[in-house]
Amino acid sequence: MSSPRRFDTITIIFNPNSTGDAPTLAAGLRDELVPALPESEVRLQPTEHAGHAINLAREAAAAGNALVVSVSGDGGYNEVVNGVMASGRDDVVCAVLAAGNANDHRRVTGRKPLAEAIVEGHVRRIDVLRLSMDEPGSSPVHAHSYIGFGLTPVMAIDLEKGSKGALKEMFSVARTFRKFKPFEIRQSDGKHRKFDSLIFANISQMAKYATLSEADEQPTDGKFEVILFPHAAKWRVLLTALRAATKGLGDQPSYAQYRFSTVKPMPYQIDGEVKSVEADTVITVESVPRGLSTLG
Repeated sequence: MSSPRRFDTITIIFNPNSTGDAPTLAAGLRDELVPALPESEVRLQPTEHAGHAINLAREAAAAGNALVVSVSGDGGYNEVVNGVMASGRDDVVCAVLAAGNANDHRRVTGRKPLAEAIVEGHVRRIDVLRLSMDEPGSSPVHAHSYIGFGLTPVMAIDLEKGSKGALKEMFSVARTFRKFKPFEIRQSDGKHRKFDSLIFANISQMAKYATLSEADEQPTDGKFEVILFPHAAKWRVLLTALRAATKGLGDQPSYAQYRFSTVKPMPYQIDGEVKSVEADTVITVESVPRGLSTLG
């Protein structure tokens, strides 16, 4: 077994205005690490606005030999991963301490308590997804877990409009599902197809309950699963969603790269965060094999 990895700096990024307990968890992690790793400088770094964690993570990674921890849910961790990937440093490690709503990535890939894993210092590498668009001025973005088009981001938008809470979430999902319409894409062979949902998954689960595939819990094969819901009657979509939430969807096709074009403007969801893409945009989703160093 390799020697434990030791870092010059450990930067703990968190949202001080989090509706959860991110500030408390961040401070607790620091208090565990300071006496255990006296050779490392442990920093608490609060964010000031949405997207700020990208810049903070890039700055923390710039000096090298650093660990950047996100105390957040999947969306906050996405910002940290993108900041570290943008730094171009190969000697920087990312980790997440779950403090959000879904926490899909940590739930699926986590092996042990984070503080214990940091002290042990055994780093591993996992795949990440890269999303590229041919829009002017567009730069690639990365996802640690999944990218979704169709029903997934539309439901996420509606949930954000309402309040949190299981009962209110259920009503929001039901309302969105009733109004939802399929979307159309142009595939690489030029054919148009309609879908209710299109998900590119680097992990096997999402949205707390749904098991999308039988993919390995540690994404290291250089591929991702593509989960397609061709347009169908809503009762069929509902049955598929129910199967995902109970016994799972089973084996799904895997790809190293998937390319298509949008027909109309549409939203998409990347690790829980909702963004949008214009019409007639060529989208390429590809795996970056073992592109991210992590622990925990």
